[in-house]
Amino acid sequence: MPNLNSPAHRGDGKLAWILITPAIIGFLAFFAYPTIRGIYLSFTDFKVFTPPVWVGLDNFVELIGDDVFWNSLLVTLYYVALVVVFGTFLSLVTAVVLHRLTASTVIRGFIILPFLISNVVAATVWSWMLDAQLGIVNQLIEALGGHNVLFLTSRGWVIPAVAMIGVWKALGYTAIIIFAGLQTIPSTIYEAGRIDGANERQMFTRLTLPLMRPILALVLVLNVIGAFQVFDLIQVTTKGGPANASLVLQSYIFSKAFGQFDFGYGSAMALTLFIILILITFTQMRLLRASESDTN
Repeated sequence: MPNLNSPAHRGDGKLAWILITPAIIGFLAFFAYPTIRGIYLSFTDFKVFTPPVWVGLDNFVELIGDDVFWNSLLVTLYYVALVVVFGTFLSLVTAVVLHRLTASTVIRGFIILPFLISNVVAATVWSWMLDAQLGIVNQLIEALGGHNVLFLTSRGWVIPAVAMIGVWKALGYTAIIIFAGLQTIPSTIYEAGRIDGANERQMFTRLTLPLMRPILALVLVLNVIGAFQVFDLIQVTTKGGPANASLVLQSYIFSKAFGQFDFGYGSAMALTLFIILILITFTQMRLLRASESDTN
């Protein structure tokens, strides 16, 4: 480790502080202060045009009896479950195919391309494609002898349809992360497995998956957090309809805070969502033993 007190490094400390000061200011201004302010407002009655009034736990008591909140939480959990299960599975399959069959950087670029598209643009295009009357997806279904599917206007189809868009959007990113993890596994491990008579399925289940546990845990955590943050996809495609069937928690928070200007109650719901995410992430890391690998 270099000695910062030596003549050669004298002044490096000041330079380091100068370089990291913009990042520190940004963190304090755009993360630390809004977080602390939001926590404070969750214990107040704040309607924007009047000063916040401290009400203690009243917002959280109201939240417990709010049927719309519980419905939006269930809708969010349903969406998260679909995105995490199908997103992780398809990402793993895609990464394995890339790892075993092709080394083309062009193909990898095409796979990650949807992740680089704006959520608003992706949601707009998919809402056109899934339109019940003019959408190309329904036209293909009719051409194959099927009937129109109300993807975005049916209570039974709306969340699976939006989840499909979310999975398509994030698939390339998570697949590339898993692909990078696969490349870190020594080829000698697979050679030893073949010598012992293991087939492809056995090597995948007994070698690849255990060795990939830290990477898969990271992907699961990223998928869960990203799915819980869904907002723009819902706002563009359904706006929470039909009849609150796709009203996720983020949309309900937005409608309370910026639609009804009840920032106190909206902050209480946001704080509740923050606590839920912390608990889920901690549980995931513990259950998946994310810091451990079977490389030994």
